[in-house]
Amino acid sequence: MYNRVILIGRLTRDPEMRFTANGVGVASFTLAIDRNFRNAQGEKEADFINIIAWRQLAELCSNYLSKGKLAAVEGRLQIRSYEGQDGQKRTVAEVVADDVRFLSPKEGGGSAAATYQPVEPPASMPVDGELPSDDDLPF
Repeated sequence: MYNRVILIGRLTRDPEMRFTANGVGVASFTLAIDRNFRNAQGEKEADFINIIAWRQLAELCSNYLSKGKLAAVEGRLQIRSYEGQDGQKRTVAEVVADDVRFLSPKEGGGSAAATYQPVEPPASMPVDGELPSDDDLPF
């Protein structure tokens, strides 16, 4: 049997960090994942998937993720039931994360293109726009 889920989406809210009675950290957040098609009205729809992360991964998510950030989550699908405060039985589907990749750039870090530094061309390369002839090419 195999239970593996890989999701990429944006957080709908900041992760909520809690601790169990034994001091184990658990973070929960929701990913919004766009569907690949539009509905009858021409609008894109999204699925909202609940994510649970435990221990060190929970702390990393709590510290580095926030609403609107893009993240990739790999984990397993878990279906559980519980009794609500009103006495009604509820069933929840969620992904228990084994790995979370932070896909949004760091705050203030900009994109890779913003950090590009031009370099001087090698001395053997023409800089005045003159291209070598075919006879000068090494291949």
